[in-house]
Amino acid sequence: MVFSFARFSRGQALAVCALPVVALLAVAAVAPLPFAVAQPGGTANVLGKYEGKPVLTISGVPTRETKGALRMTTIAATGPQMDVRLGDVVDGWFRTDRAVMPKDSVYPTGDDVKEVQKHNLGDMKKSQDEAVKAAMAYLKANGYDDTGKADVRVDLGKVGGPSAGLFLSLGIIDKLDGDGSGGDLTGGRDIAGTGTITASGEVGPVGGVALKTQGARRDGASVFLVPRAECADAKAELPKGLRLVPVTTLKGTVEALRALGKGGELPSC
Repeated sequence: MVFSFARFSRGQALAVCALPVVALLAVAAVAPLPFAVAQPGGTANVLGKYEGKPVLTISGVPTRETKGALRMTTIAATGPQMDVRLGDVVDGWFRTDRAVMPKDSVYPTGDDVKEVQKHNLGDMKKSQDEAVKAAMAYLKANGYDDTGKADVRVDLGKVGGPSAGLFLSLGIIDKLDGDGSGGDLTGGRDIAGTGTITASGEVGPVGGVALKTQGARRDGASVFLVPRAECADAKAELPKGLRLVPVTTLKGTVEALRALGKGGELPSC
């Protein structure tokens, strides 16, 4: 069957053509989309407590009383089984405190909640083990003799993922040796940041940095340690009053914190 617009005016023809588009938009507005929406999550001072329990418990060796904070940061995303619709996506695109990401980049193991939790907690356990090894290797290389006697336990509840690695290593170093000269590694400051860690002390990127800087500033941090590879992302929505310090290794991070405490020069993004 041939359908002709000849009998319609230009306006009528356009109206008829627009109907399928309107219908598609109406369907898209209510249909679930393969995205997740993320926002700044909570922070946890690894030198203190999280959900009422010490994050770091070290036995077998003397530990230091510390001042300041080493604040690991997180993002909070819509759950793997939660429907995200067109309105959520559009809202996220126009807000600086939201990020829209492909769902499979946030939940690579699929939509099963238990599998996602298992995967994330597995990443956290591996990160904790690497963090302890990296901290002990650093301390041993810098003259701390009791690394073999220290028993370190980490408790971050159900927080998952590998991004706390760097800050767990820094927390262990601060509790055992501080800045190496009797002072705090933090210099009494509220320092936040993110980054994975390897047993050899290499710092890696994690994603979601632009949101994590906002959570850090919201919770009182004045300095943010960022993997150098993510400098551009961190600068994109940097909150006023938060200083970025790029890092690539655990050793370099400790040196940067010492320089910060002494008012020395620091690397910048």
